[in-house]
Order: sequence, then C-alpha cells, then structure tokens
Amino acid sequence: MSFSPLLPVHISAGILGILSGATALSFRKGSRRHAQAGKVFVIAMLTLGASAVYLAFMKHQMGNVLGGTFAFYLVATAWMTARRGDGETGIFDWGAMLIPLLVGTALWILGLEVVYGHAKSPAGVPVGMYFFMGSVMLLAAAGDIRMLMRGGVFGAKRIVRHLWRMCFGLFIATGSFFLGQQQVFPTWLRGSSVLFIPALLPLVLLIFWLFRVRFTNAYKRMSMPRGGDVNSLRT
Repeated sequence: MSFSPLLPVHISAGILGILSGATALSFRKGSRRHAQAGKVFVIAMLTLGASAVYLAFMKHQMGNVLGGTFAFYLVATAWMTARRGDGETGIFDWGAMLIPLLVGTALWILGLEVVYGHAKSPAGVPVGMYFFMGSVMLLAAAGDIRMLMRGGVFGAKRIVRHLWRMCFGLFIATGSFFLGQQQVFPTWLRGSSVLFIPALLPLVLLIFWLFRVRFTNAYKRMSMPRGGDVNSLRT
C-alpha cells in the first residue's frame, strides 16, 4: 500500500489521545484542566478510531478494523452518557448497540478460525486477544441492551458506564502503541516487559475506579450532572 496522507493524522491523534488521557487522569477531578483534557481526549480518540478503521481496511487488516471501530464506539457512547441526564436514551443508543454485538461476534469467529487453522493471526497478536476483546465487546453490548430495557442508567451506574468506556478506550490506544508499535522504540527496549506497564495502566485504573464508584460510599449518592462528565466529580 502507498503512503496515505491520513497516516500522520492517525499517528498525531494517537499521541494526543494518550497524552490527553494521561493528563486527564493526573488532574483533580472537577478541575477546569481535567475537563479540558477530557474534551481533547474525546476528539483525539474519535479521530484515532476513524482513521484506524480506514487505514486498516485499505491494508485488509480486519482485526484492526474491528479494534478501531470498537475504540470509536467506546468513546462515543461514554461521551453521550455524560451529555445526557439520568434515564435518557435515544435512537443513537439503539444503533450503537449493534456495533459491539456485531464486532464482538466477528472477533470470536476470527479467533476460532485462527485456532482451527483457517486463518493466520498477524505477527505479535496472540490468539487469546481475539477472545478477550470479543468478550469485552459482547459484555458492552449486553450493557447497552440492559440500559435500553431499563430506560437508561441512573446515579452511580451512569458514572460507571462513562468511566469504564473511557478507560478501556485509552487502553486500546496504549496497548496498540506500546505493544503493537515497538519498532518506534530503541532496540534495547523492544520486547521488554517494561512496555507492559504503560500499556496496561489504563486497565489498572479502570479496575480502581470501578471499585471506588461501585463499592465505596464516595459515590453512593452522586449523579453525574446533565452535560457533564466524570471531570465534574470531586474526590
């Protein structure tokens, strides 16, 4: 494939997404800087996901097409969760639900094809990653279905929905960069277990925040305001 002018946009969006995501996590929640970093993160991640889908499609990399689609879905639905009030849903949610349902199913099929020798996994991609990401996508779809059947999400559950989707979207970016693009690092660092630390850190933070919101008293009576986001919560 010839050089695509979209590639610099994709790379820039990825770097900006990782930096703004890390910045948002470092600032105190509720601060103006945290809110600004969060907005930059959303724009960067949506650009990253959309460009990843196009570039991967042109290279016939179906796994990356699905991964980019899922990253776009996660950040978009997390943003919509923040923009709406408690118990609000719309046609967007019904359409978005189909993305993790179809993509998760496709990843499981791809994984099974690799296991049974009908397809070849790209270099460096373990077959277990297909099943891991596919399972997360199907769980996201199940969450969408439950939300729609209950007429929306409320209180702390709304905060949880926003948090885990943003954090997992950041994990897709960090994992793709630190583990999937090791050629950009010095030779001595390539293949090092040190790269797993920044790659997996968003997952660690995701678990921390889910535990804090769901199982402590800090957020028991809190609800994310309409049009706000996790940045508006004070801890």
